[in-house]
This record gives sequence, structure tokens and C-alpha cells, in this order.
Amino acid sequence: MSLLNLTESQWLQSALLAGVVLFVTGLYLVLTKRNVLMVLMGIELMLNAANINFVVFSKYYPGAEGILMTLFVLIIAAAEAAVGLAIILGVWRERRSTMID
Repeated sequence: MSLLNLTESQWLQSALLAGVVLFVTGLYLVLTKRNVLMVLMGIELMLNAANINFVVFSKYYPGAEGILMTLFVLIIAAAEAAVGLAIILGVWRERRSTMID
């Protein structure tokens, strides 16, 4: 079955399922990995899952609220990436390793 032939409820379920899978994968990475890069990658996956859900729900709210929320999530993700990179560089310079201890 292609995505073009899905009903509204099937499309909603498929998109939300994709968001849940991304979020759970990110949560697994955050909780189990000791490498800072993998933890930040997990956080990024969780933010992207939330972003997918905002986009899906914005289809059902025709106003600008859903699109505005998605824009905020993207801005926060960009800021998080910049701060995360600065932290990783600081840890690398101090310890010559990115392992969480």
C-alpha cells in the first residue's frame, strides 16, 4: 500500500508511529550510551520526533500554530547542536575522550 492511497486516519497513525519509533530510539540512545556524541544524537532524534508530531498535527489545525511550533523546535534544535558541539570540544580538549564518566 502506498502513502498516496492511505485514508486520513491511516496517514495520521503512520506518521505518529514514525514519530514514536524515532522518539523511543532516541530515548534508548540517551539512556544506554556513555559517549557524549551518541547521547546528543539521541536527544536530536527525540526533538525530530516531536517535530514530526507538530507537523502532523499542524495539518489538522489550519492556523499558523502548528507551523510556528515546528519553527520553534527547529530553532531549539539548532541552538542545542551549537551548545552540544561547544561542550564536546571542551570535553575533548580537557580529556582527549568523549566518554561520559
